[in-house]
Amino acid sequence: MYRVTHRDLHKIPAHGAAVLVCNHVSYVDALILAGACRRPICFVMFKPIYDLPVLNFIFRTARAIPIVSRSADSEAFERAFDEIGAALAAGELVCIFPEGRLTTDGELGEFKRGVERIVERRPVPVVPLALRGLWGSFFSHRGGQALRKRPQRFWSRVQVVAGDPVPAEEANANALFERVSNLRGAVA
Repeated sequence: MYRVTHRDLHKIPAHGAAVLVCNHVSYVDALILAGACRRPICFVMFKPIYDLPVLNFIFRTARAIPIVSRSADSEAFERAFDEIGAALAAGELVCIFPEGRLTTDGELGEFKRGVERIVERRPVPVVPLALRGLWGSFFSHRGGQALRKRPQRFWSRVQVVAGDPVPAEEANANALFERVSNLRGAVA
């Protein structure tokens, strides 16, 4: 279904910890990124999806990190940041989608400040990534809710683009939003 190409993925560190930040276009974003990157990635994901029966086994096996908003469950929120810190301390890659949800219009949403909290606790490089070409695919929200519509197209040309790593002290939500937006360009 997807013809995936990559650009500049050598900018993701071959060794050591880093946070990957990426736009969130579809339900298969994590699969696309995991397939593109040579290193294993711990993905931070929305806890209600993480807790789905049967899928939970897959997410646990893949070492996904469940998160919810602080107002929904402050203990789970803090536990997520502890798990993220532990993964980074172990030298792993952790990927977050700072928009906090799938795009409903193909545009980049506001980046939440979680990445700032992550690098405050564990200063590591932050690598901006962009997914191009997934908007309009079967697993995106274009044309209605994903998975409940007829596919508009069968083949999607998808590109994963990496930007230069950003030092922890320069990694703020607004700057990362600009970098991801520039990498994504006009192609959602």
